[in-house]
Amino acid sequence: MKKYLRYTLVCLIFNIYAQDYRDYLGAGHSKGITVTSSSQHTKDDWRERADAINTINGKGLDSKLLETSRFLAQTTFGTDLEYIKTVSELPFEDWIDNQFSITSKPLQQLSQDIFEEARQIHISNGGNASDFETPNWLYFMYAWWQSNINNEDLLRQRIALALSEILVISKESNLSGYGIGLADYYDILKDNAFGNFKDILKEVTLHPMMGIYLSHYNNPKSIPDRNIHPDENYAREIMQLFTIGLYELNQNGTYVLDGQGNRIPTYNNDDIKEFAKVFTGLGPAEVEDFSDRTPRFGLGHYQARKDVPMIMYDEWHEPGAKQLLNGYTIPSGQSGMQDIDAAINHLFNHNNTAPFIAKRLIQQLITSNPSPGYVSRVSSAFNNTKGVRGNMKAVIKAILLDEEARSCSWIENPTSGKMIEPMMRYFNVVRQIDLENNDGRFWNNGYDFYRSTEQAPLSAPSVFNFFLPEYVPNSEFANANLVAPEFQIHNSATSINYLNQVDAWTNVRWYDVLRTWGLELDGTPLDFEGLKYYARDSEVLVNQLDKLFTRGQLSDATKKIIVDAVEGITRGWNDDVTQTDLRVKMALYLLMISPDYVILK
Repeated sequence: MKKYLRYTLVCLIFNIYAQDYRDYLGAGHSKGITVTSSSQHTKDDWRERADAINTINGKGLDSKLLETSRFLAQTTFGTDLEYIKTVSELPFEDWIDNQFSITSKPLQQLSQDIFEEARQIHISNGGNASDFETPNWLYFMYAWWQSNINNEDLLRQRIALALSEILVISKESNLSGYGIGLADYYDILKDNAFGNFKDILKEVTLHPMMGIYLSHYNNPKSIPDRNIHPDENYAREIMQLFTIGLYELNQNGTYVLDGQGNRIPTYNNDDIKEFAKVFTGLGPAEVEDFSDRTPRFGLGHYQARKDVPMIMYDEWHEPGAKQLLNGYTIPSGQSGMQDIDAAINHLFNHNNTAPFIAKRLIQQLITSNPSPGYVSRVSSAFNNTKGVRGNMKAVIKAILLDEEARSCSWIENPTSGKMIEPMMRYFNVVRQIDLENNDGRFWNNGYDFYRSTEQAPLSAPSVFNFFLPEYVPNSEFANANLVAPEFQIHNSATSINYLNQVDAWTNVRWYDVLRTWGLELDGTPLDFEGLKYYARDSEVLVNQLDKLFTRGQLSDATKKIIVDAVEGITRGWNDDVTQTDLRVKMALYLLMISPDYVILK
């Protein structure tokens, strides 16, 4: 990994006292050496102290800082430089353990609170209370952003988003009107991020938003005379997308092959029909406050509460035995909920589940093409950590502390890394740069960004997420036997729209200019004051941005392009848009559209 030795001082004078000294100079080896300079000083409280001795004692080296920046890029939505410095002083495992204990307010409650506050603001401005009926997806998005600015549960939120792209529901469906339901579903992923995968699987199965999305809400038993049969949608997806995948896997994630070298399917259509029988009889547990109905099987989901788990109506559950996978049979005579528990336990303990979930999470957090060894190590943590299967804490540690995630030698490996998906880049810039906000509201519907890049939390176009984990963009990837999932949404439209979005983010004075014209823009602008200090020296500015956004991996070629562009700005537009403003904008804009930033290695 690159190491930056910051020479912020000039005219260094080395005074080496006469002694028998057999160590070498630099990287912490400063025994018996005094270093002075002509400009030793202390910067403002938000900048580090610049001491001459730091040029040789190791404190002037940024290797640990850059290593930490890379670690936090994998584990959070972004942090500022002060937080990176703080974490760099800890073993990464200690930071993970600390994050395991941090929680945050339920999004379900936060969505409701924001809805009520917005309604009161609307009424106080002369609006009608009837304009606000129930919280839709907009209030989930407001709550999501409010929960992810200035929060401390950074790893929990990152894992929740990763799980939301595996166990998919989406507002791009008949769920868009149910903001409280969306928030409550997300709370399952957030609250169980450090729990057990089996619990996640059961809670997801019983959640009414999943029941509505994959149609096992009000899923009836067979009534042959009326040509009614159990819906197979959830039965198919819980296997294909949530647990075992399409083909049998070795514990290292590679495919098990038959004698002819062909992949072996994990299930067939008959298996789907048998699982479909299991997921019958689930219906509403409670009704919304506005409804005068009583909960019953068949009640439309509009009137049912979407934040209370579905319950079993056994008279609508398919009776009899169910023949599942690998010869396993759910016996006849059980209750409907016992059948569901048995099916979930069956899939949870299937040989495929550990490598399937291990690889999906590695792809979300670290790299698109993990080695079989990496998948195997994470699978092992899933299968058994201190006698427990499905321990998410163990799985997360195995992913984040593995040598393929941590060793700098893997950075240069051509199979290593992944494209940072567009919404993660959006989260990065909002979290890593200060915000101009005086009222504490960070309500953001993200709609403009979603329209431009087709990404926002719980907004995938289908249950298959925004992109397929096996997506291969072109023959070059195919010939190298590599996948690149995020490239599926990287096309001519979204890539150009992303450039335009970055241009809008980095218009450092645009809000102020509009205000001088008597105009206002909605939203919270970025505050670049902290970066302007460094803009006096283009190379220092770019190095600072490298620590924040490109994790010390900015190539010499990209760095030269940015430095040359910044140095080419010799004056501002006017008093409102200064030379410093434009330099910061140019540096940040070019860095955030560079492959050095977009590809996480």
